[in-house]
Amino acid sequence: MPLTPRERVMTCLSHQEPDRVPIILGTSNTTSMKLPPYQILKKLLGVETETRYIYDWPELGTVLPDEAILQRLHGDARGVLDCYPQWVYDRNKARPAHDPFIDDWGSGQREVSPGQWSPAIHPLREATTLDEIENYPWPDMDDPTRVAHVREQVRRLAERDQYAIIGTPWLLFPFERACAMQGMDKFLLNLGRNPVFAEALLKKITSLCKKLMGHFLQAAGDELDIIKIGDDLGTQNSLLMSPKMYQQYLKPLHADFISFIKERTHAKVFFHTDGDVFNLIPDLIEIGVDILNPIQTSAGKMANLQELKSLYGDKLTFCGAVDTHHILPMGTQEEVRAEVKRVIDIMAPGGGYMLASVHTIMDDVPAENILAMVDAVEEFGKYPIR
Repeated sequence: MPLTPRERVMTCLSHQEPDRVPIILGTSNTTSMKLPPYQILKKLLGVETETRYIYDWPELGTVLPDEAILQRLHGDARGVLDCYPQWVYDRNKARPAHDPFIDDWGSGQREVSPGQWSPAIHPLREATTLDEIENYPWPDMDDPTRVAHVREQVRRLAERDQYAIIGTPWLLFPFERACAMQGMDKFLLNLGRNPVFAEALLKKITSLCKKLMGHFLQAAGDELDIIKIGDDLGTQNSLLMSPKMYQQYLKPLHADFISFIKERTHAKVFFHTDGDVFNLIPDLIEIGVDILNPIQTSAGKMANLQELKSLYGDKLTFCGAVDTHHILPMGTQEEVRAEVKRVIDIMAPGGGYMLASVHTIMDDVPAENILAMVDAVEEFGKYPIR
């Protein structure tokens, strides 16, 4: 008897084999798609609805898929997001066309080509002192408009009891937010040369993120199945910092944040970190990460799926692993199907694997390849895996 999508996900998370491999698409910025492939997908499927964006943030360029699209993609989860404070939306809607988008932290994006936006506004770029941290106008995490909708949205999903519910508040985690405030080059330099300042900035950001997370979890009640957090720590071939530096400065903050979450919800912790983070996986398991995403198979040791499954498959649920670097944008539909089969054959036995693309499906991915990916799960992802 087929399971409901939620039952499928929960069985997988308990490291048992459901009826088929769960599919996680469209629940957050890291599992959705950009506008161009989405528009083509809607045209292919005859879906005529208004396009919406993750976090109601058009400049991010990541769509909030229509329910009809999510059903066609066989998505097994639905996301619940927070919002920027209402004043941020009001201010940015009133700004002149093509001016930078500035968020509630004071950081923002600049239009680098028509319709393409890139992080470029770093309000603490030149900051080096503790006084500059103390005197900065930090955002108000108690603004009720951030989570005013969360309780009702979660309630509707919980009453339906059809899909796994993933909470995805837009936090950026301490390291990523520090890079947004200073620029990655400046913050990494401070982390090495001015660690007292860098650590104080990380701690300040963490305290604000915890406050927002507390409000989000309180609004969601006890109905979330998964809560998404993350901090990009890897590059194509290595880490952005040494394991020792991670363990000294970031690991305690990540551990404290995850403990804070688990004291308030039974939801599994979904941790997103791009790049080759193979050498940090034991640390992530130790601090309570339940689900690791996106398993960037084009990045260093993360390509070795057999080793990942062998070493950590009983301790982590993996989510992702369908390559967005080569296969989805440049492969044929048959090559996409073959890659999905390869990944499933390695990662799915015994449960503990949910299929997703490696991060956001980008502009250059053909809509037909998206359909080939999810339809291949229906073909190759039914248990028992053969």
